[in-house]
Amino acid sequence: MAIKDKVIVIMGASSGIGEATSKFLAEKDAKLILAARRLDRLEAIKEEFPEADIHIQQADVTSFEDVTTVVKLAMDTYGRIDVLYNNAGIMPTAPIAEARRDEWQKMLDINVMGVLNGIAAVVPIMAEQKSGHIIATDSVAGHVVYPDSAVYCGTKFAVRAIMEGVRQEQRENNIKSTIISPGAVATELYKTISDKNVSEALHESQKEWGLVSEDIASAVVFAIDTPDRMAVSDMIVRPTTQPV
Repeated sequence: MAIKDKVIVIMGASSGIGEATSKFLAEKDAKLILAARRLDRLEAIKEEFPEADIHIQQADVTSFEDVTTVVKLAMDTYGRIDVLYNNAGIMPTAPIAEARRDEWQKMLDINVMGVLNGIAAVVPIMAEQKSGHIIATDSVAGHVVYPDSAVYCGTKFAVRAIMEGVRQEQRENNIKSTIISPGAVATELYKTISDKNVSEALHESQKEWGLVSEDIASAVVFAIDTPDRMAVSDMIVRPTTQPV
């Protein structure tokens, strides 16, 4: 199925990689359901593409009720869901010894439960369809561990394991799973780090290394545009000069 015929739900569509992916897919005439907490950002995307087939819905991925509302909008509008892209995520970093339990819980709620909420909402639909594609933004941090980011890495390792589980359990229903694992990308993710010195240092490194949201979005679009017989399970996309 060509991209222009696909019904694609994007969670975390309001900025960064989600926003760039939404715009790329709008240009390719996909049928889009865009969801995020910041409704004004979604409205801006919709206004930028007045001829595109876009529906928007305010939603928080930590709320299963919100996620099912988004999925219901897609089903009520189009009667099917071809792709779910779980993109929402945060990256507060700090040494484990600082015991920032509130930040840990928030990361688990968004980075892990947010992905699981999306999976739980669409897998029964896709299994009945005998087709579908679930994508999640993972990270290089889902493949390696480095200081001051152990909990963040843990959430991304979890996503990697969960998505491989989806692949194994749902392959006979023709449901594909893909994780996109970016390295450093100049997005707003650095703003979720509470230590402003660390946050700004990361942001400067992201800008120096050179990847932008559109680079990762192009990888997402590639994975979506593969034929039904082909499943891209994992794509690691790093800046050429990134050391980790």
